[in-house]
Amino acid sequence: MRTVVQRVAKACVTVGGREVARIGTGLCCLVGVEAGDTPSDIDYTAAKICSLRIFDDQQGRMNLAVAEVQGEVLVVPQFTLLGDARQGRRPSYSRAEPPEQARALIETLVEKLSAIHACRVATGVFQAEMEVEIHNQGPVTILLDSRKLF
Repeated sequence: MRTVVQRVAKACVTVGGREVARIGTGLCCLVGVEAGDTPSDIDYTAAKICSLRIFDDQQGRMNLAVAEVQGEVLVVPQFTLLGDARQGRRPSYSRAEPPEQARALIETLVEKLSAIHACRVATGVFQAEMEVEIHNQGPVTILLDSRKLF
């Protein structure tokens, strides 16, 4: 499971001109599900998202997790994170999990995040053409890969 985690002042998702999700201060997580991902990949990803100490404490040091700042989490499914552009000009998405399996894993990730994180967890719309507005704060962007490839 590959995830781009961004510390945000706010973020929202719009589908077909209608806003479907919005958060204030918190984390916007773009999530790609890789073929073969398992519950342990979900556990790793959820735990990392909730425990990343990337919010400023009173001394201005990144030392607080999202729950400690009463932040929200927005999960946006994004299969293109698994795109492999090493050869040619068109990325290959062969490492992305097929949609039905990926949908179930994203839903499980959201459930796990909701169980761990006391604040609100919002989501984009799986397989929809989404407009994602992200106000990255810092900017702070962290890359996670449950298979620890980077």
